Order: sequence, then structure tokens, then C-alpha cells
Amino acid sequence: MEKIIQTDSGITIDPLYTQPIPMNEQPGVYPFTRGIHASMYRDKLWTMRQYAGFSTAEESNKRYHYLLSQGVMGLSVAFDLPTQIGYDSDHAMSEGEVGKVGVAIDSLDDMEILFKGISLEQISTSMTINATGFILLALYIALAKKQGADLKKISGTIQNDILKEYAARGTFIYPPKPSMRLITDIFDYCSREVPKWNTISISGYHIREAGANAVQELAFTLSNGKAYLKAALEKGLDINVFAKRLSFFFNAHNHLFEEVAKFRAARRMWAHITKELGATDPKAQMLRFHTQTGGSTLTAQQPHNNIVRVAVQTLAATMGGTQSLHTNGYDEALSLPTEEAARIALRTQQIIGYESGVADTVDPLAGSYYVEALTNEVESKAWDLIHKIDAMGGAVSAIEQGFVQDEIARSAYQYQQQVENNEKVIVGVNKFVAADNQPPEVFRIDDSIRQMQSDRLQALRARRDNEAASQCLQRIREAAQTTENLMPLVVNAVENYCTLGEIADALRQVWGEYKA
Repeated sequence: MEKIIQTDSGITIDPLYTQPIPMNEQPGVYPFTRGIHASMYRDKLWTMRQYAGFSTAEESNKRYHYLLSQGVMGLSVAFDLPTQIGYDSDHAMSEGEVGKVGVAIDSLDDMEILFKGISLEQISTSMTINATGFILLALYIALAKKQGADLKKISGTIQNDILKEYAARGTFIYPPKPSMRLITDIFDYCSREVPKWNTISISGYHIREAGANAVQELAFTLSNGKAYLKAALEKGLDINVFAKRLSFFFNAHNHLFEEVAKFRAARRMWAHITKELGATDPKAQMLRFHTQTGGSTLTAQQPHNNIVRVAVQTLAATMGGTQSLHTNGYDEALSLPTEEAARIALRTQQIIGYESGVADTVDPLAGSYYVEALTNEVESKAWDLIHKIDAMGGAVSAIEQGFVQDEIARSAYQYQQQVENNEKVIVGVNKFVAADNQPPEVFRIDDSIRQMQSDRLQALRARRDNEAASQCLQRIREAAQTTENLMPLVVNAVENYCTLGEIADALRQVWGEYKA
């Protein structure tokens, strides 16, 4: 009996692929299967980012300067949990979490320190922030103005993808409808005031980290993207304008060929979706994406093995045509990355970019019978899922009905069963296990920073114009009950040193909180 081999998405891999698949598509041309630029990396490599942020703004600023000195092309900011869910560092809910999984940002004071010595007009910054993304964007804009930057020139991305928070990650604050209103407010505001800013990074990364397979990651991400397009269209925005500033964020896992196929299929599918919804400008039909190597694939056992995993995933992302990339530190199954681990992760990108030959030709795996067949299979299965979601009324309805969450949970359970039954080999975990498994030195965050942040907040509230701050917050509460765009009011509030927690609370008072 012939052995059956399948990917985690359930795609059966044939022993040999011999039939060419007709493909007349060209890179840089609709539907962009082979890449969004005609020359891809031959002219310019992907943006090499390193996701970093921890402890205080001062400590994170030191890491950013170090990474820039090592050749990082763009910054990627990690925020701590209180910042992500709208609590100041001195709030009771923040205890034990300040600065732990990212940097603590409470006010414009912190933002100034975070980017001290860094010109926002000269650097591209990605911020992994969702429920409070509108506040962090306002802080960034306020800081750019203080630096004297031309807002028409500042560039970067806020993740700002709230739908995947309800489905996979959990850092939501408000119910879905007002949350979607915040997102369309950002689309509208940035199209006029900050035109080079990517207003959303529609994220499959966290969907995959929660246990989805490649097909599910693709289908659920594009369904969420479709929901954002429709929400913006319902608000009367021009798809040929706002869709140009949408970007995506995908995971790169260990199956090199399925991941390349996923990225190629994603471009083709998004081009069809945008065209179907009325986009005629090719730049509004392009799927531009950032990739991060798979955090959930990294093992605490034999952590140096993770360097190899990250290299394979880097190849998948680059051969799949990513626009920017973050590579994980080998120690991230144990802690935040040490400086050494971050440097090795960056060097992995640089070696592949400058030494491997991957960048020498556009779409290096094009024409592979195997990859072309996989691209078609991944696309077909993803469309099946998208059609199911459409029949439920779209991504928001599918999430409200629990369909997406159930699908992810089922996939995660199946994968874990395969690992525990030794059907899937994880080197160093269920095969080739080492008796002596000494963990490397790990990075620790001191709890004392909560007191430091609290002292800073107390000093800020003592010196600011509290009457002006109160008026700003009242205006936000009033506007939240209308259709007025909230972004100008939030920018004004942070310029008057209202804190992140105060602004988030002003909207909690109007919209309430979402309970899963």
C-alpha cells in the first residue's frame, strides 16, 4: 500500500509531480501570484524588521538603537499587555504585567522617550497594537508633529485588526460594531492626513499561532480583510484610495513548500476579492504583506534547533515574496529574546538576503510542478472556507457564531494529538530527545518598573493642564455617540497629555466592554 503523506492542512502530497500547470501570469501584474513587483528583490530586498519592546521606554529605545546599528531597516514595536487592552500602568488590572511582553506606553511622555534620537520621518515603524491602535497611532502622529516631521512623509503600520482578536488572540476591549467604527475612522483620517501610513495589517499570524493550519490562516485572514473592505465601502470611502494602505501579516511555518504556496495563493485571491468589490487601481488590488516566523513552532527543548527552524521559515517567506520580515529569536519559547538571540535572528535574514541567491530571481519556485499544484490546492480549499463564511453573513457573523473559533480549536487539537501520538515528528521533543537539556540564559523583566511608570504618571498628571485634559476626554465621549471621526479628537487629547487608559476609559463609558 502506498504511503499517504499530507500537510497539516490535509492536502495530500503526490510522490511525484510531472504535469506542468498552465500559467501565463507575470509578476507585478494582476492577479500578482508571482509577486507584486516586476523585479521583486533584484532591485530592493524586503524590509528586515526585528520585533522588539520590553520594560520601559528607555530600555526599549536602547534596543532599537542597537538593532539599527546592526542593519535593521525598520522598527517593529511590541507593547505590554496593559497597553494593548487600554490600562495605564498604575491601574489595578496592570499588576504583574507592566513591561513584561512588550514596552509600557502610557502617554506622549513615554512615546518621546521610546523614539529618542530616532527621526520618524526617516524610519518605517510597525506597531503590533489592535484595540488601542487608534491611541498609539495618535501618539505617533503627535510625536512626529513635535519632531517637525512632514506627516505626508511618515510611514509605518498599525496592526489594528480587531476581528482576529475576537477569534484567536483576545486583546479586545469594545464590542465588534464600535471597534469596526474605530477602524474605518482610521482609514478615513489617514487617507487625508497620513497618506503613506498602512492603516491596518490584517493578521493571519495570530490565527495560526492559536492553532489554525495554513488553509485556515489564509481563509480566515482574507475573510476578515473582506469584512474591512465592506465596512469602509458602507461608510462611503473609495476602495481605490483606502485599499492601497491595507497590508497583511502572515505566519511562516515549517512546511517550506506549503507556506510558499500559501503566500502565492493569497495574492491571487485578494486580487480577485478587491476586483469583485470594485477596485480598479492595480495598487488597490495588490496584497502587500509582512511575515513573522512561527513562534508556536519554537521549542523550549534544545532551543538552538530553533535557529534552523527560523532559517527554513525565512526561506519560505522570501521565496513566497514577502515585503517585510521579522525573524524570531531562538530562545523565545523561554523568554523575550536576549540581545544575542535577536542578533542571530537578524543575521539569518541578512545571510539569506545577501548570500543564498533567493533574491536573484523573481518567484524562484515558479514553474515547479509541485509548488504550482500546491498553490492551486491551497487556494481551492481556502475558497471553500470563505464561501462557508460568506453564507453565514461574513467574518463578523462567523466569529459571533463561534464558527472560526471552533475551526481553529479543532485544528489545534488534531495537531497536538499527532505530536503526542508521534505521528508528527518534532525534533528534540518527541524524537531525538537529549537527556541533558540545559536552557540558555533567559531575559528577565524586573517588576519594579510598574512603580517607575506609576511615578511618571503621577508627575505627568501633576504638571499637565488637567482642565484641558478633561475637556478633551469629554469631547471624545460626546463624539463616540455620533458619527464624527474620532481620530482628530484623540490626537488632540494625547497632545494635551491625556493618558492611554483615560482615553480607553472614555470610550468604555459610552460603548461598554465586549464579553466573549
